[in-house]
Amino acid sequence: MALDQGIKEQLAGYLELLEQNIVLRVSVATDESSQKLLEFVEEIVAMSPKIRLEHGSLAKTPSFSVEREDEDCGIIFAGIPLGEEFTSFILALLQVSGRAPKIDDKVVTKIKNISQSLQFESYISLTCHNCPDVVQALNIMSVLNPNISHTMIEGGSFKDEIEARNIMAVPTVFVNGELFGSGRMTIDEIIEKIVGAADASEFENKDPFDVLVIGAGPAGASAAIYAARKGVRTGIVADTFGGQVLETLSIENVIGTKYTEGPKLVAQIEEHVHEYNVDVMKQVRAKSIEKKENVEVTLENGAVLTTKTAIISTGARWRNVGVPGEQEFKNKGVAYCPHCDGPLFEGKNVAVIGGGNSGIEAAIDLAGTTKHVTVLEFMPELKADQVLQERLYSLPNVTVLKNVQTKEITGQDKVNGITYVNRDTAEEVHIDVEGVFILIGLVPNTEFLEGTVERNKMGEILINKHGETSVPGVFAAGDCTDSAYKQIIISMGSGATAALGAFDYMIRN
Repeated sequence: MALDQGIKEQLAGYLELLEQNIVLRVSVATDESSQKLLEFVEEIVAMSPKIRLEHGSLAKTPSFSVEREDEDCGIIFAGIPLGEEFTSFILALLQVSGRAPKIDDKVVTKIKNISQSLQFESYISLTCHNCPDVVQALNIMSVLNPNISHTMIEGGSFKDEIEARNIMAVPTVFVNGELFGSGRMTIDEIIEKIVGAADASEFENKDPFDVLVIGAGPAGASAAIYAARKGVRTGIVADTFGGQVLETLSIENVIGTKYTEGPKLVAQIEEHVHEYNVDVMKQVRAKSIEKKENVEVTLENGAVLTTKTAIISTGARWRNVGVPGEQEFKNKGVAYCPHCDGPLFEGKNVAVIGGGNSGIEAAIDLAGTTKHVTVLEFMPELKADQVLQERLYSLPNVTVLKNVQTKEITGQDKVNGITYVNRDTAEEVHIDVEGVFILIGLVPNTEFLEGTVERNKMGEILINKHGETSVPGVFAAGDCTDSAYKQIIISMGSGATAALGAFDYMIRN
């Protein structure tokens, strides 16, 4: 296959950064997929004198490994890593050649200390924007630790395996033949699943903070940067860095940036935070917050962090529809990301729950690859923008059901249907589908605040124009608050406001 000229130009610049010679070992047959993969590898090899092609036998065909001249680094690509995985391929070349991955030294030490033999397999789709995080993390671990190997498997090239292993969501990861996890995972989360979570002892000797930010999405990151720039002791407590932005495919409304994608923006934001003296504590979650002489934040691992001020920026998550079958069949036909999991339902019947912009955009996207899409909307009319509705109604393989209430998602090993009730007639109807995509809005991550700060009936934290909550010294920002609009740029601004408010509070108190 001939690479696009733009891709070749981009790749040429990176290949100049190779530090050691590397070998691409291919395992191919005579089928069309094998020949396309071989042509891809041959094009890459022709672009750099530091890359050599060898033929060999690998566990999967078609595939190729990325090795050093004298060492197998345990990285295999089964399928052509283009689309969302092109960056994963570039980074694998660079890291195998000797360039150090951009991760924290503490994380490197944890990886190198893993003693068990771990053979990872990740099933991905080339349109999945969450998959590269997992692929790149497992590749890094393979490069750093000889006990670890990783094979990325592109689902379109190995459809029989997808069916045999009943994979209905990407990324899906196996280790040593057993299911390891499904969905987006950071390198910190993967390591935690292997070696266990950090215990409270790691936090015993931390001095009190001036500003402690809970959450590391756009609001939390912005708050930390603004606080650190004031020269005060700043920390971040977060489960993962990035929040909902990691789930966002295309972003075109951040002023000054015509287009970016969620994971790329998160990487830039995290890098910006690390430019300052911020104590970033990931893979830890806040359990409660209490105002005493200072503010005390208790973590789920039992550790207690003390701070003069706290900024809550825990964001929001996808709202569940709350019917039987939703949790039971999650990643077994129930999905929340059409960009990631849509390709797995090619030629199948699916349903979309939700008639807002997200739901209708998902239905339009899915209509391009699936056999038929049924949209279920609870209200009498769709809530999506008119231009999206017009596009939706122009599609021949879409049915829109309005004023219906989802009653149950059915299945056995995986989803086989959905039952709804017509709210006008009370008639109960069941339709056969193999996938259900749920897109009905967001719910704030504020359950841990029960009995502390004042919230509205939707669970959103009530704040004033300075970002102050009902508790002195406790501020909040972003999608977890009662802000009128939930947008990345608004969250960033509210994070800055909360940090400035916290600084002003410290000055006056």
